[in-house]
Amino acid sequence: MTRRIVVGAIVAAIGLGSVSYAWGFYLLLLVIGLASIYELNYLCEIKGQPLEYPVAVFGVSAYLVLSVTDLLRKWEGALLAGIVIATFWIGMYGEQKGYFARTAYTLLAVLYIGKLLTYFVLIREVPVVGMWWTFDVIVLIALTDIFGMFIGTLIGRHQLTKISPKKTVEGSAGAIVVVTLVSIAATGLPQLHLLWWQGAILGILTSVAAQAGDLAESALKRDAGVKDAGSMIAGHGGVLDRFDSYLFGGMAFFGTLHLLGILQL
Repeated sequence: MTRRIVVGAIVAAIGLGSVSYAWGFYLLLLVIGLASIYELNYLCEIKGQPLEYPVAVFGVSAYLVLSVTDLLRKWEGALLAGIVIATFWIGMYGEQKGYFARTAYTLLAVLYIGKLLTYFVLIREVPVVGMWWTFDVIVLIALTDIFGMFIGTLIGRHQLTKISPKKTVEGSAGAIVVVTLVSIAATGLPQLHLLWWQGAILGILTSVAAQAGDLAESALKRDAGVKDAGSMIAGHGGVLDRFDSYLFGGMAFFGTLHLLGILQL
């Protein structure tokens, strides 16, 4: 557990360090996206039908490039249509058996990895406060992971779900409480431009979503019959194992900003 916490803190520190330089942060997101697609393809191969890998790589890269260049809203429809057509077309040149699974896996992979990573770009691109909100969301998700494991190991008694047997109700609830308190305390920073109750809602929903993201990826691994999606990060398994909670957490943070009326569509 100690190694996992230390490595998790180091990874979060690298992420936080890159936030100050926008293009460095976007490059990190691209690396995370491509590594995650590689690992997700590994899980699909175990299931017997790998992704249409070139299409998946292009889709994830295109989502991030379009979001960084502020063209995603205009071209997302065309991008999705192109990915659907390319996936079904290229898939016809493979084996007939498994065609359904290959196309479905590929489309899911692009949305799961590519689309969800764009929310970090959208948060970072908000004028004036974007950098500070990005710091905030990374810290909240990192603390959810750290305190969920720490509190669960310390006092956890009741299993949260069979999908991830080591996660406990106590660890989950404790992480939500700690993250909510931290989020409320963070609203004292004038750079965030948030009220305490807004911080509380952001903390709760981000922490819950981060845990849901972790469990969703655990379900994918259990379905494939493996413990980890990869082995790139010591103590955490693969890149997807480490950043699964960020995929859902970033989406929830961004969505909550709109829900609260802080950001306007």
